[in-house]
Amino acid sequence: MTGITIADRAAELDAADPLAHHRDLFIGTQDDAVRAYLDGNSLGRPLAVTVDNLTSFIRQQWAGRLIRGWDEGWLGVPQQIGDQLGRVTLGAAAGQSIVADSTSVLLYKLARAAVAARPDRSEIVIDRDNFPTDRFIVEGIARERNLTVRWIDVAYDGGATAGDVAAAVGPQTALVLLSHVAYRSGHIADVPGITKIAHDAGALVLWDLSHSVGSVPAELDAWDVDFAAGCSYKYLNGGPGAPAWAYVAQRHLPTLDQPIPGWLGSADPFAMGAAYQPADGIRKLVSGTPPIFGMLAMRDMLNLLEQVGMPSVRRKSELLTAFAIEAVEELLTKHGVVLASPRAASERGGHITIDHPAFATMVPGLWEDGIIPDYRNPDGIRLGLSPLSTSFREVAVAIEAIAGRLESSTGAAAVE
Repeated sequence: MTGITIADRAAELDAADPLAHHRDLFIGTQDDAVRAYLDGNSLGRPLAVTVDNLTSFIRQQWAGRLIRGWDEGWLGVPQQIGDQLGRVTLGAAAGQSIVADSTSVLLYKLARAAVAARPDRSEIVIDRDNFPTDRFIVEGIARERNLTVRWIDVAYDGGATAGDVAAAVGPQTALVLLSHVAYRSGHIADVPGITKIAHDAGALVLWDLSHSVGSVPAELDAWDVDFAAGCSYKYLNGGPGAPAWAYVAQRHLPTLDQPIPGWLGSADPFAMGAAYQPADGIRKLVSGTPPIFGMLAMRDMLNLLEQVGMPSVRRKSELLTAFAIEAVEELLTKHGVVLASPRAASERGGHITIDHPAFATMVPGLWEDGIIPDYRNPDGIRLGLSPLSTSFREVAVAIEAIAGRLESSTGAAAVE
């Protein structure tokens, strides 16, 4: 960026961005109180249309139809949105995806079902840098089933590789549980390559797509994935606590033995039968009453993603993270800031992490100043860049602010 400022470069990129006009569809993007929102990979901004749609649902559906709404279509919403999710973002044919529960509950259901499908095997493989929920669930299932957890150690700026998995799996591996995009570093895993390695060892694979769905395209069917799950409040903009989703490959549905049987996952819920008989297909993964209200915002975002197309979304994401890395290298590395994410776009998801010992105490002040990144221990700021709602200007504002605080705290212009 020699010869022009970071702010000038951001202005050029925003002017050339074919998706820039979509920012106006989100609430708050013109709010001067929030100068830079770089935490969309934790909680995405709401769409303006969602306000109208939620209001209409409350007045016309909830208040207008009352209990009749269940018979008039609400019960079908989880699978309808699941099919749309599969079509738009997952590369999954209809009938394999559904919205239900939280990510934690769905990961438990799928992981527990997977190890039950390999009763003669005694090990689960997972990396030590996976999201805490994933690790905790694996350890809990291992205790329940008297299994062994085999841990993979990964690079601080990367994630589990095909080589790592090949070295960890064996004849006792029942399940491999990994993240498509690492929550801290943003590393993109080689899903098809790792899945094949696990299958060649006779194991099943469960992928957590929480930090990729809606930002990084997936092809679950083509990649021969067994199971997948993820949240909907990040790049799917479903709102705080929005329900999660799950994918089960068609080949596994007939024999899937999910561990939390509930009445709405039974073959005939309103028969109120004495014994549980699972429903056919993906609906057997449902346990309790579907959180309909929490799905509506997610549907609005899926409509927008379908209109724009995931290839365009991914291209914008790559440009945003590339610009962020360039700005970090120009303004922050001289202060000792370290990039803790992959440099290659093909290996990088929709966020990057930068490390510095001062970040733990810096973030509260940034928030007060309307600059909102995320903090991750031990000393990382995570910059989450939502392709349709984040501008290049926001990236520049945030990184310039971080640079200013580092200069003020050290009293020096650079660290050689």
